[in-house]
Amino acid sequence: MITKETADFSKLDFQAGENILIDKPIGWTSFKVVHKIRRAINVKKVGHAGTLDPLATGLLIICTGKKTKEITQFQDLEKTYTGKIILGKTSPSMDMETDITETDFSGITVDQILKVRDSFVGKIMQIPPMFSAVKVKGKSLYKIARKGKEIAREPREVEVHKFEIKKISLPEIEFEIVCSKGTYIRSIANDLGEKLGCGGVLGSLRRTAIGNYSIDNALDVDEFTEKMKAAMVSDQKISF
Repeated sequence: MITKETADFSKLDFQAGENILIDKPIGWTSFKVVHKIRRAINVKKVGHAGTLDPLATGLLIICTGKKTKEITQFQDLEKTYTGKIILGKTSPSMDMETDITETDFSGITVDQILKVRDSFVGKIMQIPPMFSAVKVKGKSLYKIARKGKEIAREPREVEVHKFEIKKISLPEIEFEIVCSKGTYIRSIANDLGEKLGCGGVLGSLRRTAIGNYSIDNALDVDEFTEKMKAAMVSDQKISF
């Protein structure tokens, strides 16, 4: 696994396969990160183990070459997220990416928030957001949503292992969630707001861990590409 501590890039063989911990920046799609890494290492076979929305930041595991066969095993690991839920707002995308509708959150108490939070811990049924890559009858939901349409989606079972409220400063709720693969944190923000009767959107999101792999050990994209350039300039032999 290539991390911040990986110093000697001369021994890396991206064609044979490497796994890389990358810290995705805000505003980037996960595919853009893959594209940047692919260009930096000059290997066609590159993929990621779990999409992050453009407005989210945090840990992506990038697999290259023959290591792309390991993507599924990384996808199956539990995920850890931190972020903010903002009450008193709703949006079609359940976050800040689309038009916001203001709602009334006055009268909401800490006890109410904690009680509703508890209902999300354990195995729950979750309806995928319209603004997601989930496909229904071969069509991606987000493509349908961008046309202003909404279709029925089947609920899916996911599991929230931990839902800790770190701080409440209304209308903002800071949280940490540990959950199974396929869990949409945007949906939790939206559904929590609905249960409270005031609406809620995801204000920010950061993936801090995938299984035992931590964001603390991840390289940002610029760090990775600069290390690649430095290795090439110093005539180190890197396998492509």
